[in-house]
Amino acid sequence: MTILSADPRMIVVSLGPARDIIFLIGRILVACIFLMSAMNHFFKLNMMSAYAKSKGTPAPSLAVASSGVLILLGALSILLGYHPTIGALLLVIFLLGVTFGMHNFWAVQDPQAKQVEMINFLKNMALLGFVLMTVMIPRPWPLSIGR
Repeated sequence: MTILSADPRMIVVSLGPARDIIFLIGRILVACIFLMSAMNHFFKLNMMSAYAKSKGTPAPSLAVASSGVLILLGALSILLGYHPTIGALLLVIFLLGVTFGMHNFWAVQDPQAKQVEMINFLKNMALLGFVLMTVMIPRPWPLSIGR
């Protein structure tokens, strides 16, 4: 670790080779969230389709399965660093649709259900913020399969 500024008000630290490892660990952690969600879309298709139907989603089984594909491809893209802009776009499409369509806490009357939907809404918005930030990271990413 090297301090790059003599001005104590502007501490800039270079992490050297650890930077790449830290970036990879972050990608793994975030990808795991999306990969677990994708697996749920496939392995719990009937349960998630019933929930989607209760929210008024048209063709709920198709919607759940296709959104699972979006999440899976987006997560693998972020994890591997392979065309991460395309992966980010897939995740943005998923997050915008699901966050506002499925987790519309403002329309829920039951206080406990409203709280659960608000937590999921805010979680998705935080993930959306992360995904949008990845677009600004220079390519190719360190420790990735590139592009």
